[in-house]
Amino acid sequence: ARLTQKLANVLEGDSMDQDVESPVAIHQPKLPKQARDDLPRHISRDRTKRKIQRYVRKDGKCNVHHGNVRETYRYLTDIFTTLVDLKWRFNLLIFVMVYTVTWLFFGMIWWLIAYIRGDMDHIEDPSWTPCVTNLNGFVSAFLFSIETETTIGYGYRVITDKCPEGIILLLIQSVLGSIVNAFMVGCMFVKISQPKKRAETLVFSTHAVISMRDGKLCLMFRVGDLRNSHIVEASIRAKLIKSKQTSEGEFIPLNQTDINVGYYTGDDRLFLVSPLIISHEINQQSPFWEISKAQLPKEELEIVVILEGMVEATGKMCSILGWLWDRCSC
Repeated sequence: ARLTQKLANVLEGDSMDQDVESPVAIHQPKLPKQARDDLPRHISRDRTKRKIQRYVRKDGKCNVHHGNVRETYRYLTDIFTTLVDLKWRFNLLIFVMVYTVTWLFFGMIWWLIAYIRGDMDHIEDPSWTPCVTNLNGFVSAFLFSIETETTIGYGYRVITDKCPEGIILLLIQSVLGSIVNAFMVGCMFVKISQPKKRAETLVFSTHAVISMRDGKLCLMFRVGDLRNSHIVEASIRAKLIKSKQTSEGEFIPLNQTDINVGYYTGDDRLFLVSPLIISHEINQQSPFWEISKAQLPKEELEIVVILEGMVEATGKMCSILGWLWDRCSC
């Protein structure tokens, strides 16, 4: 019993010594060098790895979704812009449905006229003058509606002069068909000619740099055009997206502050033939004036660069958004 008690005491002592002497592996989050001394040591791993929502995505699209919109009828008051803003699959579906519905609607009316006049009962009667020759059912009326609205005119089905209601319907369908063609074809043309894909060949530098230039502290990045057709009358501007609290205590989320990239000197108007370096001087009027080097990596801010100009090939104005958030090195 004494031997067993002594052995238990020895084992308990060894385990306590092991618990005391064994080092605890504490993994510190991998942070920028400028921020390691300033951040508290109890910072959690979840905070460093949290996913921050961007105001503008990397592809230049705004990451803003409109919710709880009650006055949805306002979208219908500007139906043309609503159709242009739709995705391609919905746009093509509406394009096909509009033409199909109009053809079916007028085909039904042509069939009703023939049915009311009794043309269906005298199909093989050579002495009977129908409203539309060779119209013997709904399918033939639907085909005649397509021929009338698209002005194909095969010559097999022809309207006669003994049908005044048919003549009036022919005029109405011709006018409405022209309106539908102008509206839908115009909508498709505007959607096809939008210069959204032009942004794929306008590239911004991977990182923005803060360094000295001509004795002044400047924020710099580069922009370039990959195409031979240039952007005419190009101009550039930049915005700082950052939450703000006023002196009265009001909290303003996603406050936009202008970043001067040469507005007063004319440097914001670009001749974008070769890659250019855009510079912003960090002076007392700059929104970065009160942000130190150690504080910059901890700031939750976003820099959005807007490049506007006219596409030389199409003559249309385009606007390209660049994204420089958390890609700044000192």
